[in-house]
Amino acid sequence: MEIVKDKIYQYIQNKELKIEIIMDTYNHYIYTIINGYHQKFSQEDKEEILLDVYLTLWNNREKLDINKSMKAYLAGITKNLMKKKARNQKQTENIDDYQEQLTEQQNIETIYLESQNNYSLLRELDKLKQEDREIFILYYYERKRIKEIAIKYKMTESKIKSKLFRMRRKLKKKLEEGGMIHGK
Repeated sequence: MEIVKDKIYQYIQNKELKIEIIMDTYNHYIYTIINGYHQKFSQEDKEEILLDVYLTLWNNREKLDINKSMKAYLAGITKNLMKKKARNQKQTENIDDYQEQLTEQQNIETIYLESQNNYSLLRELDKLKQEDREIFILYYYERKRIKEIAIKYKMTESKIKSKLFRMRRKLKKKLEEGGMIHGK
């Protein structure tokens, strides 16, 4: 049975912590811890945590108990840094969620106002002659060309344009009177 050598003193030479050797030895181990955490981090976050683990280890090299396990230190540092990163992400997500809720609320208000405008417009369209209403709907809602509409109703293109112009003017006046749009 081979004894695993992972005591901190094994990574010290000439009273100096050999961080490069530690990095080569434990990168995979630290990535395994990060990938096993319930919070899913982006690749950029994982790399940031990995580098922060080594930076923390280096910054605290004077406080290390050289008879302790390197794995234990690295695992502890990694878990603490992941928790800190997850907390920061949750705070950011909460702000983003709030922003999305505001946006959704604004969208609901916009949709409501548009539906009210559409309802008023449809009410006014119902007051038009059936042929005029159909022409208006074909042109503005179904996006048919004036030429197609003229052929369908056996009218000239200029007659269709004229009808559309009069209907727009009439509808605009009614919607202004109803307060649904503001005139110039």
